[in-house]
Amino acid sequence: MPRTIEDKKAIVADLKETLSQSQLALVIDYQGLTVAEITDLRRRLRPAGAVCKVTKNTLMGIAIQDDEKWQVLSELLKGSSAFLLVKDDFSAAIKAYQDFQKASKKTEIRGGVMEGRLLREPDVKALGDLPSKEQLMAQIAGAINALATKIAVGINEVPGSLARALQAVADQEKGGEGEESAS
Repeated sequence: MPRTIEDKKAIVADLKETLSQSQLALVIDYQGLTVAEITDLRRRLRPAGAVCKVTKNTLMGIAIQDDEKWQVLSELLKGSSAFLLVKDDFSAAIKAYQDFQKASKKTEIRGGVMEGRLLREPDVKALGDLPSKEQLMAQIAGAINALATKIAVGINEVPGSLARALQAVADQEKGGEGEESAS
């Protein structure tokens, strides 16, 4: 059953809304995927803050035509396209897609767009190799914890060093008094 103009307008409005909240859009060739496999892909992407939209290229073209940030996406609109729109952690989303691709071996990434720049497959793989947001936060927390530990040890060492220095001075004075009384 063909879509009505109202349906198409609603789809374009939904695409525009999702794109406005996204920082990365990936285009994959999904030909040959079953509904169950698309559902699996969507399930894997959800924890990373990404959605998978399967829509006609013409509707996506209409959604991006007035937005400079996404216009370069038009170069990738050909064939059977599914769009992975990533809101939050793009590294985790790319890894989730790569895991799905390894399992299904049916999809192929055409490229993507990030901050108005067209990304080819090697660029997308490089982004996927970056640590996830959680990994970066853990690394930063570990570095802060290590620094705090070093500062605490250093602060704790100051009174001990001061006490040892005072003891050395006291011992030296006692040694000096003992020599004077012996003379």
